[in-house]
Amino acid sequence: MAHNLNFNNRTGKYSFFSVQQKAWHNLGQIVEDYPTSEEAIKHAGLDYEVLKKPVFIEGEGLSMGENGEIIEGSNMMIPDRFGTYRSDTNQAFDVVGKDYQIVQNREAFSFFDAIVGGGDGILYETAGALGNGERIFITAKLPDYIRVGNGDDATEKYIFLTTSHDGTGSITAAFTPIRIVCQNTLNASLRNMSNVVRIRHTSGAKQRLEDAHKVMGLANQLSHEMEGIFNQWAKVKVNDHEVKKLIQLALCPNKETLQHLQKGNEDEISTVFKNNVDDAFAYAMISDTQQMETTKGTLFGAYNAVTGYYQNVRNYKDGEAKLQSIVMGGTAQMKSQKAFELCTAFAIDGAEIFNLN
Repeated sequence: MAHNLNFNNRTGKYSFFSVQQKAWHNLGQIVEDYPTSEEAIKHAGLDYEVLKKPVFIEGEGLSMGENGEIIEGSNMMIPDRFGTYRSDTNQAFDVVGKDYQIVQNREAFSFFDAIVGGGDGILYETAGALGNGERIFITAKLPDYIRVGNGDDATEKYIFLTTSHDGTGSITAAFTPIRIVCQNTLNASLRNMSNVVRIRHTSGAKQRLEDAHKVMGLANQLSHEMEGIFNQWAKVKVNDHEVKKLIQLALCPNKETLQHLQKGNEDEISTVFKNNVDDAFAYAMISDTQQMETTKGTLFGAYNAVTGYYQNVRNYKDGEAKLQSIVMGGTAQMKSQKAFELCTAFAIDGAEIFNLN
């Protein structure tokens, strides 16, 4: 399976670090203790500057010589276009416009340090670069937890940030809770609130990145509401049939499949979809993490069957594809959000929302 992690030929290392646990196909640096932001940048191989310079077309322009003569075939500069590249290897990234504001890797880390008041309590867990170093990502753990039931089922609170240096995409910071027991990412938007803040690469990007401590407020608000909701769901009993219905509706790929589900036309449903549902249902039934008091036979467990399937069972092309799917608005995040909405409705109206036969 591909990983797309940047390999720095100059240092002979992959641009990635993780605390204690191996990840990304056992590549990169594994460190025992949570590093400071300065240490994390070095561990992850992100200690390079991103620069930009004018773009020229070779041999296509006209210029004037010392005596006023016209010289053909000289390099021509393209107005208002610049190439971005990394300082340590001179690796070129892409062409950007004149208003594109580079956000240096160290500034991305300073965002995390700022939101918790100087770095006390922020725990850098992973960071790395993808491709040629044009996209970086950082995950940092906040010091407290979301606790469900008697407190044994704890959910850690993370903030994830990614940015690019090639003009594609915005600076994105997202709040994402992860259950400790199964490393299961729970992406839920409550009351039409998004768990993601996006910042454009424009002249004001640096200032807005510095001011993005609102992500911390968002994390606090979402985690408080999630704790209440998940504790409520842990008290709502569901049977196996209802769990499977929830999984079917959450994973449903299109209206045609939904109509077949509602009419009970199992023979008309694709084998791929059936297999996905079976895999998620098996995870719900036999996973050790699903046998906890807070999850076994509960609505909370049914929700975790969907999110756990995408995090722990589903196969992805590579690590970047998994990140995109789970955190950055991809299929896994959308399906997990659908499961969240279904469980919210079930807690109010019961099994009728599944159109059970």
